[in-house]
Amino acid sequence: MISLHTLHALRPHLFLLLVVAIFSGNILVGKALAELPPFTVSLGRVAIALAIMLPLGWYQARQGWPLFRRHWRPLLGLALTGVAFFNALIYASLSYTSATNVAILESLIPVVTLLLSVLFLGERFRPLQWAGVALSLAGAVAVILAGQGPEALAGGINPGDLIMLLAVLIWVGYSFLVREHMARFPRYGSLLVMLAIANLALAPIALLEGAWQVVPGLTARQWAGLAYLGIFPSVVALLLYNGALAEIGPTRAAVYLNLLPVFTMLGAWWLLGDQILTVQVVASLVVIVGVWFTIAPASLVSRPRA
Repeated sequence: MISLHTLHALRPHLFLLLVVAIFSGNILVGKALAELPPFTVSLGRVAIALAIMLPLGWYQARQGWPLFRRHWRPLLGLALTGVAFFNALIYASLSYTSATNVAILESLIPVVTLLLSVLFLGERFRPLQWAGVALSLAGAVAVILAGQGPEALAGGINPGDLIMLLAVLIWVGYSFLVREHMARFPRYGSLLVMLAIANLALAPIALLEGAWQVVPGLTARQWAGLAYLGIFPSVVALLLYNGALAEIGPTRAAVYLNLLPVFTMLGAWWLLGDQILTVQVVASLVVIVGVWFTIAPASLVSRPRA
């Protein structure tokens, strides 16, 4: 029989597995809603999340308003990168490429973050970690060069994969902002304010897409998909991830994101009927191994010299 102590120790790991499943669902549901304009989907997502966070974050947002006014620039950057446009670009990429490809490229985020940390922040890696970076990037290149569908550009490159690479870079920028500024803001109040900013930023683009014509014609299935995107990836997964992060640390927590391609690949095959290509299986394994080499052995990271 499992003791309470064991259950307490397992809790953050179970939370992280659930977070990966929810993030995988974000991609799969986004693919299922690919017939809708991507910024309209993203606006629906943040609008529902805003309604959920309003009672949770209103007090903190009101109390922290002077702080938000003083530091409005980083708050605006956080809202536009991580809350508004990262997921909007994911949904745009899913109009052209497969859910599996999006998951494989999204799992590159820890590697790209650390690589840019080397370039701009002076962090230093040992050879094994550079090998991990090379493996991860090689897996991503294999996915991109494989090219799928009639939308592929010259050379077999799918535009959806290129859009997803842009999304990865935007999330890396968000990660740097989180590292530098997020600790000064109250958790629930800042999320509420960022969701409000994201709604204001996405609304004009969604209107240009014709959201005012699309929304009245949404089916029950599409409303259910938007509800999932607004509730689970936007609120539930965030709270679970932050709780697990506090218990086991960011490095160990980030390792779980390596499972995103596996969850998404199986879900796309089972729920969407997607065909799993050999190159996707091999590339996802290469990316997972590369990310593991890069971020898991923290003792292999040497600190910057004075």
